[in-house]
Amino acid sequence: MEESKMILDVNEKPKIAKWIILAIQHVFAMFGATVLVPILVNSTAGETVLTIPVALVASGIGTLIYILCTKGKSPVYLGSSFAFIAPLAAAYLKGGISGAMTGVMAVGLIYIVVSTIIHFTGKTWLEKLLPPVVIGPMIMVIGLGLAPNAVSQMGLAGGEFQWEVILVAVSAFLITAIVMTMAKGFLKVIPFLIGIAGGYIVAVIVGLVDFAPVVEAAWFNIPSFVVPFVHYTPNFSALITIAPIALVTMCEHIGDHTSLSNIIGKDLIKEPGLDRTLLGDGLATFVAGAIGGPANTTYGENTSVVGLTKVASVWVIGLAAIIAIVIGFLGKFTALVQTIPNAVLGGVSLLLYGFIAVNGLKVLIKNQINFDDPKNVVVASSMLVLGLGGAVISIISGDLAITISGMSLAAVVGILLNLILPAQKSETTKKSNGKKKETVKA
Repeated sequence: MEESKMILDVNEKPKIAKWIILAIQHVFAMFGATVLVPILVNSTAGETVLTIPVALVASGIGTLIYILCTKGKSPVYLGSSFAFIAPLAAAYLKGGISGAMTGVMAVGLIYIVVSTIIHFTGKTWLEKLLPPVVIGPMIMVIGLGLAPNAVSQMGLAGGEFQWEVILVAVSAFLITAIVMTMAKGFLKVIPFLIGIAGGYIVAVIVGLVDFAPVVEAAWFNIPSFVVPFVHYTPNFSALITIAPIALVTMCEHIGDHTSLSNIIGKDLIKEPGLDRTLLGDGLATFVAGAIGGPANTTYGENTSVVGLTKVASVWVIGLAAIIAIVIGFLGKFTALVQTIPNAVLGGVSLLLYGFIAVNGLKVLIKNQINFDDPKNVVVASSMLVLGLGGAVISIISGDLAITISGMSLAAVVGILLNLILPAQKSETTKKSNGKKKETVKA
């Protein structure tokens, strides 16, 4: 692995002024995505499932837990995962808040179990269970499955045409696209945050923003935490709707840590080790679910900040986490975020959901998946159609009812097909085998 020259290494503590500035950069990097998740989950479900303050607090607490689990050896920030937007909404509609939060906690437990297995057996089995031909289509399903929500929020789903909504949506879209393609340095890391801010300004100008909630909100407000056995009894009815997605985000976890390893010149998969990083991610997600927040995941945006600043200090990441927790208690600030119109979210989501889907395509291209092999065609095509077609399988036995649909069904089917179906032998292998057989006969 190539050594990268870091201005500050993992355990080095910067001077106070620089420490604060660097931490604020990380907060900006994670903020747009972290607050978007609860907004989009609520929009998808049509009801309030998550709240922004709790998502911010869960993000900060989760990052601190991760730092402790990795002994301060990995400068990773954990934020709200986009992979769980649709599954969380579906779980809520099926089992209410108890079903959704039980599912999030279960995802954390799955991470912890897998981290324990990896500690004793290594990670080869995980790579065989989840090869790129399964992961790529799964990521594509996650992004494309949410596409109708973005189109609806933009006011392009049919019905009455509102020029204000279209103008705001297009403005947010274009600003995000321009920043993604033309910006340099730190600005290139936060295109969605800038797109939201730009679209919001246009929305204010055309009168789509109501500031009344901001005026009424208190300066300091305790987030609406949702705790098991206090606000609800754990409900496993929607578990199968969420749990399979954990397998996909584990691969995202490995990818982000590999990328960060290349940036800082240290192999994080070996030290502190994948078992410890997954344990930190799992405990963080379990705690997030236990307080009513979304599942956590490693943030590529913050990895990019490490690469841009050449500062890999966990002290900076830790301070960013503390700032995120504090922001979660600022009532007027979170009220302001909640006034963002759907049109702004739609314009940004048009790119965001497409960006997620393209990342799935990149997985297939990067790993040079051979689609001349019928096995790969069957696996990928089955996953895409099942995941995007709204397929549902229900198993009912007495009082027990298990329903698996959409992304979760696609993940399960893809994994099973990949394990069961034989791969096509290449022509080179066939010729080689043939020659060996002739030699034996002779």
